[in-house]
Amino acid sequence: MDGIVTEVAVGVKRGSDELLSGSVLSSPNSNMTSMVVTANGNDSKKFKGEDKMDGAPSRVLHIRKLPGEVTETEVIALGLPFGKVTNILMLKGKNQAFLELATEEAAITMVNYYSAVTPHLRNQPIYIQYSNHKELKTDNTLNQRAQAVLQAVTAVQTANTPLSGTTVSESAVTPAQSPVLRIIIDNMYYPVTLDVLHQIFSKFGAVLKIITFTKNNQFQALLQYGDPVNAQQAKLALDGQNIYNACCTLRIDFSKLVNLNVKYNNDKSRDYTRPDLPSGDGQPALDPAIAAAFAKETSLLGLPVAAVPGALSPLAIPNAAAAAAAAAAGRVGMPGVSAGGNTVLLVSNLNEEMVTPQSLFTLFGVYGDVQRVKILYNKKDSALIQMADGNQSQLAMNHLNGQKMYGKIIRVTLSKHQTVQLPREGLDDQGLTKDFGNSPLHRFKKPGSKNFQNIFPPSATLHLSNIPPSVAEEDLRTLFANTGGTVKAFKFFQDHKMALLQMATVEEAIQALIDLHNYNLGENHHLRVSFSKSTI
Repeated sequence: MDGIVTEVAVGVKRGSDELLSGSVLSSPNSNMTSMVVTANGNDSKKFKGEDKMDGAPSRVLHIRKLPGEVTETEVIALGLPFGKVTNILMLKGKNQAFLELATEEAAITMVNYYSAVTPHLRNQPIYIQYSNHKELKTDNTLNQRAQAVLQAVTAVQTANTPLSGTTVSESAVTPAQSPVLRIIIDNMYYPVTLDVLHQIFSKFGAVLKIITFTKNNQFQALLQYGDPVNAQQAKLALDGQNIYNACCTLRIDFSKLVNLNVKYNNDKSRDYTRPDLPSGDGQPALDPAIAAAFAKETSLLGLPVAAVPGALSPLAIPNAAAAAAAAAAGRVGMPGVSAGGNTVLLVSNLNEEMVTPQSLFTLFGVYGDVQRVKILYNKKDSALIQMADGNQSQLAMNHLNGQKMYGKIIRVTLSKHQTVQLPREGLDDQGLTKDFGNSPLHRFKKPGSKNFQNIFPPSATLHLSNIPPSVAEEDLRTLFANTGGTVKAFKFFQDHKMALLQMATVEEAIQALIDLHNYNLGENHHLRVSFSKSTI
């Protein structure tokens, strides 16, 4: 640095903690200013109080305009979603802090994310930029409290615990300060998707990550904010609220976790700070256009708004998510409700040797009434499937994308087509297109049918019904073993008209359902097969 720099340092004692404060003086010929922190006049260490805005990337970040009462935990929480935080220095008197991350890559991801989404602590915008320092050397006697908090966070962060294929880092931070909420949804009569949660919870601050899973037969989610204060506000406002009228009640608690490590961006988990993550199961990452949309915090649903009188009033979900909700309401026949959204799905990576319109009708029919199926003439590993409404297509996509059918992992997305065209009169398309509009096998024709309450993800356990009295357990075991799988367990219900049957894998159960749903068992009984949430 040119010129003479006057350096001042002040150590301020507050209770048993020694916190840092300092006055900063500019050098005459530089746009940087510098500060020295000393303990009892020894070990002078120099810190830049104001880093220049256009600094080169560094794993040390300079955070400015912090609210007065902000804690070390809250500042550390800003960095945790992006990687391990290795050091922190709070300049309380100056409302500034330095945060050191383990890698420069993590720091770059953090700066890029927060340049698109302004970070807030305690409802105040704060500013983050690269520091001119490449590492943070702090005097531990002066920085005791910050180091203690950091140690508590990193001690448990190293002991990662797996959670349904996802790693989460725990920390000894008190629950009330966690930026992560645990959400349980009671009375879930309509489906609640990851996108619906994102829309609702975004009202209270930037949502960084969401992981959804089923535990004890209940839909649950972990949702991470950039700031514990946002988590607190969301919990206060939303705990006990219904997403839709008289159902889908939110039960919200602070999680013991302070950071979620999301591996895949798909319908079960999402990291909004990392649009480049793969979707899992060896499937390609999102295409770049969708990834860019992701980064802008936009919903992926892309559904038009649907009119839902009253159904959404409790939380007034905006646009895209409203359509899914509206469609859900629509299939239970609420008056004046239009089921919005795209009804046509594009299914790809099919086993073209095995797949037929009938097999797609049976599998997708578990989640809605399939109207038409067209296997593409020039690309026989892909098909268009038209459902009865937008909610059914959303449900089928959420549950079947990434599942295995005839040995291949299928990909299900919303198509840009509005309908599936039937071939022109007299044109032979080799039976690749089929119209199921008048099929007697639709499960959801009757408004209010109990089938609406029994929609579950593909599972190894199948629910069988409409079994005639003459058919024994052994007959059913043999029948299902003949589909190419192994029957692991079987249990009749008391009346013998229904049973649970468990195959060895979900893939085997999908195959058995395709082969045996509507199978004629004699005595005018056609077997009904669906996925079960129970285990035997």
